[in-house]
Amino acid sequence: MTTATPPSAPHDALGLLKDREKVAERLLKSSARHSFDPDTELDWDAPYEPDKWFWPPELVSLYDTPMWRRMPEEQRVLLSRHEFAALLSLGIWLEVILIQLLTRHIYDKPSTSAHVRYALTEIADECRHSKMFARLIAKGGTPAYPPARPHHNLGRFFKTVSTTPGSFTATLLGEEILDWMQRLTFPDERIQPLVRGATRIHVVEEARHVRYAREELRRQMVSAPRWTAELTRIGSGEFARVFARAFVNPQVYADVGLDRRAAVEQVRASAHRREVMRTGAKPLTDFLDDIGVLRGAGRRLWQSSGLLA
Repeated sequence: MTTATPPSAPHDALGLLKDREKVAERLLKSSARHSFDPDTELDWDAPYEPDKWFWPPELVSLYDTPMWRRMPEEQRVLLSRHEFAALLSLGIWLEVILIQLLTRHIYDKPSTSAHVRYALTEIADECRHSKMFARLIAKGGTPAYPPARPHHNLGRFFKTVSTTPGSFTATLLGEEILDWMQRLTFPDERIQPLVRGATRIHVVEEARHVRYAREELRRQMVSAPRWTAELTRIGSGEFARVFARAFVNPQVYADVGLDRRAAVEQVRASAHRREVMRTGAKPLTDFLDDIGVLRGAGRRLWQSSGLLA
């Protein structure tokens, strides 16, 4: 004898939604087993190796462009160091926004629930990640690369007015593309050992964050009023456009002795770069499509960002 699912049980395009508390309990158990302190887990005293990369060359923005083919290997490796610093700076900015969004999300929820306890656990994770990123930038001897002032102010506005589903959509956008790139980085023996260790920590802990955000976004899109769902679609598309443009700070090109304007033009014209960004975004865009985020004007904004074909 089987038990029928009540017709009122929440569903989305992917089927029956998992219970919020059960998901949070599993994530709390995973956090207890697999959480790391970068200050003690990583060998910060070991010097960087002069011939190793800071980012897989195939993921460096200029890879396979005419400018790249003219660059000596030493300059290519240097560019990977600066682009890695730029991505770490982007990560700190996004995680500071995420911490504030999570705090808003749990403000009026029961403090003893597993859902809230996991959100607090994730906030602690993100604090450790941001400190680790800052320490990596300092050790690399490069500048920090904060977002452009308009993007910085847009982030301030977004984290203040964002709806809950909009917050989780932006969270996934900030996490999943970088996570895909880091999954290619930490097993790569061409990469600096410290960078590999840091990206491994981030990948392990971010997997839980992605699960938490996906489940909550699915739940929110089922129950959200029509105006909230539409605002989420448009807002996520605009955030995708900002994210794609902010992904690599153009100042990195000047800082390694390249013509900044020419480098930006070649990156924008690069078929390889477009493929990298779309491939990195595909697991997320497939998911967002399934739950109804990529529709109408929002889908067109995503396409204009270059993250969706």
